[in-house]
Amino acid sequence: MLAKLSIGAIVYYVADITRAETFYRDTLGLDVKRQPGEEPGNDWLMASTAGGVDLIFFANPEAKAGQTPVVVYNLPDGGIDAIVGGLAKKGATIVTPVSHAPGGWSADLADPDGHVFSFYQSTDSPR
Repeated sequence: MLAKLSIGAIVYYVADITRAETFYRDTLGLDVKRQPGEEPGNDWLMASTAGGVDLIFFANPEAKAGQTPVVVYNLPDGGIDAIVGGLAKKGATIVTPVSHAPGGWSADLADPDGHVFSFYQSTDSPR
């Protein structure tokens, strides 16, 4: 089932969201869109690439260089709870349990070397 995963997004945690917006828009020339956060002043950014993979930026001043990006796999058919639970039983480390994300649900896991990866599904799909 997981062999048919597609990468839907790559998430960056950045110290300064405005600085990231300026760099990726003005320096790299990406079409960066500022998105309103759930709380005032907690905006985030999204830039779609030609390959269909979105780059997403969240402000996190505590993030250290080298901790991101995080590859996010889409789960178009849903089932995030069962998938995360099944991977945990096989030895994956749950870093962030299934939780609310913009427009859906996400969870972060880590491989044996500590590399974090994430799963995302929209609220339109069954958990």
